[in-house]
Amino acid sequence: MSGTPAAGGSQRIHWGHSALSAEFATAPDGSLRIVGLGPRGAGPLDTAAAAPPQATPVVEVLALGHGSGWSGRRSIETAVGARLRLRGHTRERDGDWHVLRLDLHDAVSGITAVLRLSSPEGLPVVRADTEIRNEGQEPVTLLAVSSFALGGLPAPGELELHWADNDWLAECRWRSAPLREHLPDLNRGVHEHDSRGHFALGSRGSWSTDGHLPMGALTERTGGRCWLWQVESPCGWTWETGEREGGTYLALHGPTDTEHQWRDRLSPGQSFRTQPAAVAMSGEGFDGALGALTGYRRRVRRPHPDHGALPVIFNDYMNTLSGDPTTGKLLPLVDAAALAGAEYFVIDSGWYDEDAAGWWDSVGAWQPAASRFPGPRGIHEVLDRIRQHGMVPGLWLEPEVVGVRSPLAERLPDEAFFRRDGVRIREHGRHQLDLRHPAAVAHLDETVDRLVGAWGVGYLKLDYNISVPPGTDGGGVESPGAGLLGHARAYLDWLNAVLDRYPGLVIENCASGGMRMDGALLGVAQLQSTSDQQDHLRYPPIAAAAPTAVPPEQGAVWAYVQPEFGDEENAFILAGALLGRVHLSGRLDRMSPAQLGRVREAVGVYRSIRQDLPDAVPFWPLGLPGWTAPWTALGLRAGRASYLTVWRREGGGPDAVLPLPHLRGRAAGVEVLFPAGTAGGAAWSAALGELAVTLPRPGTALLLRLTT
Repeated sequence: MSGTPAAGGSQRIHWGHSALSAEFATAPDGSLRIVGLGPRGAGPLDTAAAAPPQATPVVEVLALGHGSGWSGRRSIETAVGARLRLRGHTRERDGDWHVLRLDLHDAVSGITAVLRLSSPEGLPVVRADTEIRNEGQEPVTLLAVSSFALGGLPAPGELELHWADNDWLAECRWRSAPLREHLPDLNRGVHEHDSRGHFALGSRGSWSTDGHLPMGALTERTGGRCWLWQVESPCGWTWETGEREGGTYLALHGPTDTEHQWRDRLSPGQSFRTQPAAVAMSGEGFDGALGALTGYRRRVRRPHPDHGALPVIFNDYMNTLSGDPTTGKLLPLVDAAALAGAEYFVIDSGWYDEDAAGWWDSVGAWQPAASRFPGPRGIHEVLDRIRQHGMVPGLWLEPEVVGVRSPLAERLPDEAFFRRDGVRIREHGRHQLDLRHPAAVAHLDETVDRLVGAWGVGYLKLDYNISVPPGTDGGGVESPGAGLLGHARAYLDWLNAVLDRYPGLVIENCASGGMRMDGALLGVAQLQSTSDQQDHLRYPPIAAAAPTAVPPEQGAVWAYVQPEFGDEENAFILAGALLGRVHLSGRLDRMSPAQLGRVREAVGVYRSIRQDLPDAVPFWPLGLPGWTAPWTALGLRAGRASYLTVWRREGGGPDAVLPLPHLRGRAAGVEVLFPAGTAGGAAWSAALGELAVTLPRPGTALLLRLTT
C-alpha cells in the first residue's frame, strides 16, 4: 500500500489507535519523516501538509563509503538516510498490538530499510526497530543503524532533559537540566547551519547499564508534555538529542561502530535487524509517561505466573552469609525464614566452593562442595529442609563465566569463549563464554537440567560479575561489537529455551546488582536485582527510583534485617521493600521472638497488598529521589488505592508535605500499613491535595495507603 498524496505532492500516512496518533509525510527532498506523534487528540509535532525542516528522516543509516552530510559527532544526517524513499507501507493487527511497516529503499547503495512500528492498544507508546537488507549487487558494511529517529520536537529552550546515572551500589540516580545548558544557542540564523554538537549517553562493554540506564526523557518546561524513551539492547546502545533547524531531535541506536566497535558487512541478500527502542508520550509529565511505559513493559515481556503471584524470597547472601554457605549455617536460617513467612529460599554464591585458594577464578562446573555439605545427602539435606517448610529452593549461578583455574577452561574449545586476535579474553580471573557455540550451550543446558530437572530447584539467580568491552571478534572474523551483540542475543535465546523447558522456573537477572537492567533482559527474566548496596541508609533512593527501570513487581529490593538493630531500624529496612519484590535477608536465626514478629508483620502486610502491585503505576510526589535527600517518597496508584513509602534520613525536619494532585478534591482515608505502633503519622488535605507526613526521628519510614 502506498502513501496518500497530499498538498505539494507530499505523501502522508496516518496510523494509530485509541490512545496514539502518528502521521508521516514525505519532505520536499523525498525523504519520509514523522510529522505528528503523540497521545490521540494531542499530537505534539507539526502537522503541516509537508514535512517541516525540523523533522528528520525516519531511519538513519551510516554505511562505509557513504558517510554523512554534515560532519560532527551526531548520528543523524546520514547520506543513506537522506536518500531512502518510501516504496510502500502495511498496517497489521497482532492481538492487542497495532503494527505499521514502512518499506524504504536507497537506489544508490541498494539498501532497503523496513521500519517496524508497533503499539499496544490503549497506550501512547511506540516500539520501533529497523531491518536493513542489502538488495544491491555489492557488499555493504553498516556502521550504525537507528532503531528510532524523531525530529520536530519543541526548541531546546522549551525543554528539560532527564537522564539516569547507574553505577554499582548507586543505581537509578536520575538527573535533570535545561536542555539549553547542553545545547548552547549558536544563532543559527547567522551561520545557516545546525550545531555539530549534541547530548548523548551510551553503554560500554557487556554490562549494558554500567554508567547509565538506557533511558532518557524530554519534558516541556512550561507544559505537561513528556517524551520518555528506552533502548532495549542487552549490550551496546546509545541515545542522543540535539538541535535541528530550531527544533529538537531524538535518535536511538543499538551498538554502533564509533561507540562500540560494531559493524556488520552484508553480502547481497543478507539482512540485519536492530534492537528495539520504545518511546512513551504523555501530557502529564514524567510520571504520566513512565506510567505508560510501565504498562508497555508489562505487555511486551514474556508471560509468567510469577508476575502475578509475587512470592516472598529469602536470599542468604546480603549482610548474612556473604558467599559462605554450609549445612550448619543454612538449616537454622531455613527454619527462621519459614517462620518469617518466606516462600522461596535461595542459596546464594559459594555452595560449589571446594577450592582452598577461593572460588572466584575456579568456577564453572557448578557441583556442590562436599566439605560445605557433609553427610550422605549433601546439599540435598538443605534443599529437602526448604521443601519441608513449604518453600521453593533456589540457587545462585553465574552461567556466562568460567574461572581461569576451572577444569572447564581446558575442557571447552577456544571457540566457545570470547577471543580477540585469536587470544582468549581474560577478565578478573574469568573467561567469558560465547553462547553462539554449541559446546557452551551444551555445558549450560547440562547444568540447568541437573539443578532444575534433577534436583528440583525452582529459582535461579543468574549473576554476571565481569564486563568485557568491546566484545569478541571470534578469532578475528568479525567486529568485537558484533560479536558481543551476537552473544547477547544468543544468551536471550538460551534463557527463553530454559523457560520453555521449565515454565514454572523463576529467573532473577543480576549483574553485580543492577549492571544489566535493560529492557531486553527484563522482557525474559521474572525478577531484576536492583542493587548490591549493603548500607540500608543508602538504599532508599535506589528502591524509590527502581520502578523507573523495572515494573514494581519485578524489582527485587533487599530487606536485610539484623538482630543487633533496633526496632525502628529494622522497620526502616523492611518498609523499603514492600512496594517491590521483597528479598529478605539477615540473621533471622539469631533474632528474638519480638524481632521475628516484626518481620512477620511486614511480610503479612506485603501479602495483603501484593495483588495490587502487578497493575499499579508508580509516581513520585517529591520528585525523583536525590541521592542525599533527607526525605524520599515512592507512590503506586492501584485503582482506588494509592500506596506510599516515605523514608526520612538525616537532614531536614520531622515533617514533609507530599503533593498528590491525582487525589485533589477527593476525600481519602489514610492508613499506616507498616510499621504498627509507629510514632509517625500522616494527615490528608483534600482541598490542598497534599499529604502531611510526620516522622519524628531520622532513619524511620512508613508504608501508607490512601483509599478514596
